[in-house]
Amino acid sequence: MSKRRRSAIPAFGSEGEERQFWETHDTGPFVDWNTAQVAVFPNLKPSTETISLRLPSALLAELKALANKRDVPYQSLLKVFLVDRVSRETRTGDALPDRALQPTRRPKRKSKSRKSSRAARG
Repeated sequence: MSKRRRSAIPAFGSEGEERQFWETHDTGPFVDWNTAQVAVFPNLKPSTETISLRLPSALLAELKALANKRDVPYQSLLKVFLVDRVSRETRTGDALPDRALQPTRRPKRKSKSRKSSRAARG
Protein backbone atom coordinates (compact mmCIF):
# COMPACT_ATOMS: atom_id res chain seq x y z
CA MET A 1 0.00 0.00 0.00
CA SER A 2 1.54 3.32 -1.05
CA LYS A 3 1.45 6.31 1.25
CA ARG A 4 -0.29 9.33 -0.18
CA ARG A 5 1.28 12.68 0.41
CA ARG A 6 -0.94 14.74 2.70
CA SER A 7 -1.68 18.41 2.16
CA ALA A 8 -0.51 20.77 4.85
CA ILE A 9 -3.24 22.14 7.09
CA PRO A 10 -3.40 25.89 6.50
CA ALA A 11 -2.69 28.40 9.28
CA PHE A 12 -5.86 30.08 10.52
CA GLY A 13 -6.20 33.58 11.90
CA SER A 14 -9.08 32.69 14.20
CA GLU A 15 -11.21 29.82 15.40
CA GLY A 16 -14.03 31.10 13.19
CA GLU A 17 -11.81 30.87 10.11
CA GLU A 18 -10.83 27.33 11.01
CA ARG A 19 -14.43 26.33 11.64
CA GLN A 20 -15.49 27.74 8.27
CA PHE A 21 -12.63 25.90 6.52
CA TRP A 22 -13.50 22.50 8.03
CA GLU A 23 -17.21 23.00 7.33
CA THR A 24 -16.41 23.28 3.63
CA HIS A 25 -13.46 20.87 3.24
CA ASP A 26 -13.03 17.14 3.65
CA THR A 27 -10.32 16.03 6.09
CA GLY A 28 -9.14 13.23 3.76
CA PRO A 29 -6.39 15.20 1.99
CA PHE A 30 -5.09 16.54 5.31
CA VAL A 31 -5.35 13.68 7.82
CA ASP A 32 -4.45 9.99 7.62
CA TRP A 33 -7.28 8.51 9.68
CA ASN A 34 -5.73 5.01 9.48
CA THR A 35 -3.04 6.13 11.91
CA ALA A 36 -5.36 8.08 14.20
CA GLN A 37 -5.50 7.18 17.88
CA VAL A 38 -8.28 7.61 20.39
CA ALA A 39 -7.65 10.59 22.65
CA VAL A 40 -8.67 10.45 26.29
CA PHE A 41 -9.25 13.62 28.31
CA PRO A 42 -9.86 12.40 31.88
CA ASN A 43 -9.92 15.86 33.48
CA LEU A 44 -12.61 17.37 31.26
CA LYS A 45 -15.95 17.97 32.89
CA PRO A 46 -19.12 17.89 30.82
CA SER A 47 -20.62 21.29 30.22
CA THR A 48 -23.63 22.09 32.36
CA GLU A 49 -26.42 24.60 32.17
CA THR A 50 -28.21 26.18 35.09
CA ILE A 51 -31.98 25.74 35.15
CA SER A 52 -34.75 26.70 37.48
CA LEU A 53 -37.01 23.84 38.47
CA ARG A 54 -40.08 24.09 40.65
CA LEU A 55 -40.78 20.98 42.71
CA PRO A 56 -43.54 20.28 45.20
CA SER A 57 -42.22 20.87 48.74
CA ALA A 58 -42.95 17.29 49.79
CA LEU A 59 -40.99 15.87 46.84
CA LEU A 60 -38.03 18.14 47.57
CA ALA A 61 -38.09 17.11 51.24
CA GLU A 62 -38.07 13.42 50.24
CA LEU A 63 -35.22 14.02 47.82
CA LYS A 64 -33.20 15.80 50.49
CA ALA A 65 -33.85 12.96 52.96
CA LEU A 66 -32.68 10.36 50.43
CA ALA A 67 -29.59 12.43 49.65
CA ASN A 68 -28.85 12.79 53.35
CA LYS A 69 -29.00 9.00 53.80
CA ARG A 70 -26.47 8.62 50.98
CA ASP A 71 -24.37 11.54 52.21
CA VAL A 72 -24.49 13.38 48.87
CA PRO A 73 -25.87 16.79 47.87
CA TYR A 74 -29.51 16.57 46.81
CA GLN A 75 -28.78 18.30 43.48
CA SER A 76 -26.24 15.58 42.64
CA LEU A 77 -28.70 12.85 43.57
CA LEU A 78 -31.35 14.47 41.39
CA LYS A 79 -28.91 14.49 38.44
CA VAL A 80 -28.18 10.78 38.99
CA PHE A 81 -31.91 10.01 39.04
CA LEU A 82 -32.47 12.04 35.87
CA VAL A 83 -29.57 10.41 34.00
CA ASP A 84 -30.82 6.97 35.01
CA ARG A 85 -34.38 7.66 33.90
CA VAL A 86 -33.48 9.40 30.64
CA SER A 87 -31.06 6.62 29.66
CA ARG A 88 -33.70 3.99 30.47
CA GLU A 89 -36.31 5.84 28.39
CA THR A 90 -34.01 6.30 25.41
CA ARG A 91 -32.71 2.72 25.60
CA THR A 92 -36.09 1.02 25.68
CA GLY A 93 -38.12 3.61 23.81
CA ASP A 94 -40.98 2.87 26.19
CA ALA A 95 -43.11 5.79 27.18
CA LEU A 96 -44.36 6.21 30.70
CA PRO A 97 -47.93 5.08 31.34
CA ASP A 98 -50.45 7.92 31.02
CA ARG A 99 -51.25 7.84 34.73
CA ALA A 100 -47.68 8.88 35.55
CA LEU A 101 -47.92 11.97 33.34
CA GLN A 102 -50.84 13.68 35.02
CA PRO A 103 -50.11 17.37 35.61
CA THR A 104 -50.21 18.70 39.11
CA ARG A 105 -53.13 20.95 39.85
CA ARG A 106 -52.93 24.27 41.59
CA PRO A 107 -55.43 24.75 44.38
CA LYS A 108 -58.32 26.96 43.35
CA ARG A 109 -58.39 30.40 44.89
CA LYS A 110 -61.33 31.34 46.98
CA SER A 111 -63.53 33.63 44.93
CA LYS A 112 -64.59 35.45 48.11
CA SER A 113 -61.07 36.81 48.71
CA ARG A 114 -60.81 38.08 45.13
CA LYS A 115 -64.10 39.93 45.40
CA SER A 116 -63.10 41.55 48.65
CA SER A 117 -59.74 42.61 47.22
CA ARG A 118 -61.48 44.14 44.19
CA ALA A 119 -63.83 46.00 46.43
CA ALA A 120 -60.92 47.34 48.47
CA ARG A 121 -59.29 48.72 45.31
CA GLY A 122 -62.40 50.68 44.54
